[in-house]
Amino acid sequence: MEAYFDNSATTKCYEAVREIVCKTMTEDYGNPSAMHRKGVEAEQYIKNAKASIARLMKVNEKEILFTSGGTESDNLALIGGAAANKRKGNHIITTAVEHPAVGQPVEYLESLGFEVTILPVDERGVVSLEALEKALRPDTILVSTMYVNNEVGSVMPIEKIAKLVHEKSPKALYHVDAIQAFGKYRIYPKKLGIDLLSVSGHKIHGPKGVGFLYINEKARIEPQILGGGQQGGMRSGTDNVPGIAGLGVAAEEIYRNFDANVEHMYQLKEHMAEGLSQIENVKINGMELREGAPQILSVSFMGIRSEVLLHTLEDREIYVSAGSACSSHKRKASGTLTAMGLSAEQKESTVRFSFCEENTFEEADYCLEVLREVVPVLRRYSRR
Repeated sequence: MEAYFDNSATTKCYEAVREIVCKTMTEDYGNPSAMHRKGVEAEQYIKNAKASIARLMKVNEKEILFTSGGTESDNLALIGGAAANKRKGNHIITTAVEHPAVGQPVEYLESLGFEVTILPVDERGVVSLEALEKALRPDTILVSTMYVNNEVGSVMPIEKIAKLVHEKSPKALYHVDAIQAFGKYRIYPKKLGIDLLSVSGHKIHGPKGVGFLYINEKARIEPQILGGGQQGGMRSGTDNVPGIAGLGVAAEEIYRNFDANVEHMYQLKEHMAEGLSQIENVKINGMELREGAPQILSVSFMGIRSEVLLHTLEDREIYVSAGSACSSHKRKASGTLTAMGLSAEQKESTVRFSFCEENTFEEADYCLEVLREVVPVLRRYSRR
């Protein structure tokens, strides 16, 4: 049996996504900037995807900008937002548990002379609202936090953060990295007070290499890719019609049976946690199971290096992650787990299980059965 529990790294495309991607590559393959019928047909796919996403988020279609994925969306929000608003101030705020797609652009902005404040988190991985309130200043122009942490599934108090930001620093834009949250929560940026929001297609059963950035119509950001003037000049380059069409379908599909799917993932998470509790010296990281995101379970198997356990499970066709997949080839101590105050031993032994609505309880039981078998053996070897 195969058990794929690495859905926070990437997901299998929906069948409907595969079909529309194939169709736009082999039949309706025109350049959407072309004025002839083939171009008009291709452009309609983009319009349809934009309309679908805007409807799901209750925003205006013109506020959706398609990108190459979550990393570009984060970079555009941060670097473009800072560049467009630098005359209003010089201060940027983010947290200690952000994905490198946010953390590294912030480091880059700091190298350009922007002042950066990094907010701490508690032992659950949740940002301190008190620290945020103290950090906010009249010259704060940008605040960036994730919605759901990609390593431990902690959920940030987005609405409370937005309220503080707009009350204390009215010039500031609030950016949310929602790459692990879209499809798991109903996200309405205008209601929540979000100015910029990043989403990636391949986390929601869509294609890789495509995503979008929600940009509130009142927010100002500077484009970072110049050229042909596509998407109103905000992101030049020939539009990725297959990717955008697939993303639009994936967004529709993931919200189609939303409540049932989320409940299924929570039940899988609880079932897995209950089974793991019967294995000696296993610690679950982050928030309480139902407080955290439905799809992520971070677990430390004390006394076993995470990479060793990962490859042992891989041999049994069980696929998990030892930290963020985006940086897994450059393994170092997790910034998130460090910020949460975990010990060195606990950090070195942490594995992430991440679920989707297509995972089954049979897969979870198979994984638990294998873990009960291999964990004691690996611990014996590690002591030698």
